[in-house]
Amino acid sequence: MAQPSSRSELISYCKRQLGAPVLEINVADEQVDDLVDDALQYFHERHFDGVGQVFLKYQLTEDDINRGRAPGGESATAGIASTSATTTIVGTAVTFNYKENSNYLQVPPDVIGVNKIYHFDGSNTTTNNMFSVKYQLFLNDIYYWGTTEILTYAMTKRYLSDIDFLLTTEKQIRFNQRQDRLYLDIDWGSVSAGDYVIIDCYRLLDPNNFSRVWNDSFLKKYLTALIKRQWGQNLIKFQGVKLPGGIELNGRQIYDDAEKDLELIREQMSNTYELPPLDMIG
Repeated sequence: MAQPSSRSELISYCKRQLGAPVLEINVADEQVDDLVDDALQYFHERHFDGVGQVFLKYQLTEDDINRGRAPGGESATAGIASTSATTTIVGTAVTFNYKENSNYLQVPPDVIGVNKIYHFDGSNTTTNNMFSVKYQLFLNDIYYWGTTEILTYAMTKRYLSDIDFLLTTEKQIRFNQRQDRLYLDIDWGSVSAGDYVIIDCYRLLDPNNFSRVWNDSFLKKYLTALIKRQWGQNLIKFQGVKLPGGIELNGRQIYDDAEKDLELIREQMSNTYELPPLDMIG
């Protein structure tokens, strides 16, 4: 099928590109499955179509809060992970104890990047209750179009946003996709069980849910080249062996050709499909 919509169809497509069923592709099914996983990992980590920006809602629990801060009346180190290291200084062994807060939320393994979390409290100056400045502005001024210009309203909103930015600090976060943990460096005493956290993050596209991933043009070319390289690597050990009719296997040539294909494909990834790094100025 020219437009694969499943894992098996993609594998069949790539083998046909290499000559099957006219030629026998000497690659085991287990090897092909590993190569599909490798191709998907590279696609998800480097291709801008391999991930999607999503907003995940998470409700804080009592266990989350207890991990983030020491419960009242208990040891000040509760909720803190401890590690130790021993080093030798001029013949004397010295042990250093390091402590790290367990102030993290467990995130799904398909989340590969986190931008920020949104405020979950109502302490800023532009809340939506009836006593907020925003509500009063609408109540007293905005609906009297003859007395308030839209420019005045926009300038007032900008002024309130600046005040909110200065007085309400952003929630500091730390995230590494190999940990599957989102660390929140916040005042855990200001949150309660049942509060919600909105996580602005990037999550990989699961091809089992989005079948069009299997038909991605880059993924098809990349997996074909990976299978071709594995095919050549399997045949290298038979280099010089002659088959009936005088045919001689040349696994080295297949392997070298595949390496050249992969080099070009990866260069195309960097130049075309991968988002460029952002420059830091100042």
